Amino acid sequence: MTLSVRPAHPGDVVAIVELEVIAFPLDPWSEGLVGDGVAGLVPTTSYFVAEQDARFAGHAAVSVVQDVAELQRIATVPAARRTGVAHALLGAVVAHAAASGADRLLLEVRDDNVAALAFYARAGFTEIARRAGYYRDATDAVVLERFVTMAR
Repeated sequence: MTLSVRPAHPGDVVAIVELEVIAFPLDPWSEGLVGDGVAGLVPTTSYFVAEQDARFAGHAAVSVVQDVAELQRIATVPAARRTGVAHALLGAVVAHAAASGADRLLLEVRDDNVAALAFYARAGFTEIARRAGYYRDATDAVVLERFVTMAR
């Protein structure tokens, strides 16, 4: 199986939006928002796409402002879960953040998403805060951070 990650292009927008609906059913990003981001119209945001055997397998969106990067989205298609796709996307995000001058990467994750919390812990993230009632359904968010270079 061949796995690759690359910057997203306009031809990826429909697949990204379809995955948004599956991965984030309570708050999927719209085609317009994703399209603007992929087209480079949101200057701080970059999108990445993972492909397994030349098929769309997932996406990630990251925003970098000065020395802080924020992982805004990361998702894999159901058939590609637990196959290294999210790990590869996160690696691309970390590399992009470092190349863009960020020293740390932040993200929010639902406190009831046990699998995601374990994934981020394995990737070197630590909890720095909680946001009560952050999500539309009033679920709390866990704010996680990791340094871009793990040597710190």
